[in-house]
Amino acid sequence: MSSESGELLGIDPAELLFAFELKKQISCSLHLTNKTDEYVAFKVKTTSPKKYCVRPNNGIVEPRSTSDVLVTMQAQKEAPPDMQCKDKFLVQSAIVKQDLAQKDITGDMFTKESGNVVDEVKLKVVYAPPQPTSLNERSDEGLGSLSYQEPLVLISNLKEEKNSVIQQNKKLQEELDLLRRAIGSRHGGFSLGFVLLIAILGILLGLLIKR
Repeated sequence: MSSESGELLGIDPAELLFAFELKKQISCSLHLTNKTDEYVAFKVKTTSPKKYCVRPNNGIVEPRSTSDVLVTMQAQKEAPPDMQCKDKFLVQSAIVKQDLAQKDITGDMFTKESGNVVDEVKLKVVYAPPQPTSLNERSDEGLGSLSYQEPLVLISNLKEEKNSVIQQNKKLQEELDLLRRAIGSRHGGFSLGFVLLIAILGILLGLLIKR
């Protein structure tokens, strides 16, 4: 006996959606809901069994209860043309006896010849681009990296400034030495202009040292 598609088990979602990424395993969950007051066995098949791992691929859902199935697509080396996937899944279900164990589930139970009330639901596979990182997550990551790098940048700037001040001090000291030698070589003693120049250079040197 057969029933209308989806009469025994409600299946959510109606298609398997994978956020496709190369060289990465991707999973999608199926939520099975027993709509009846009977025990319902299920079996999940796919047209590409080597490409997908289904856990569990069969089981029994108690009356008015639910069961989850995890479908994992193996890492793919190439993307299909136009991101179109031709893979399909088939969820078979059948009303069974209460005392049936999961290990005793066979493929024959889901055929019309078995005399069981059976049902089949076909599911398509859809590939979608991976979800981009949200703006908030990017902002948080950016702020986190800035707060971590700020002290390092500040220390680097201070070192550069210190080295610059040292070089300027050396240059001023060399100029003062040259000026003193030039003044000492004069016979007429110190002129007022040279004295003022020495005083100004001395003040500048003092200010740079205080920094």
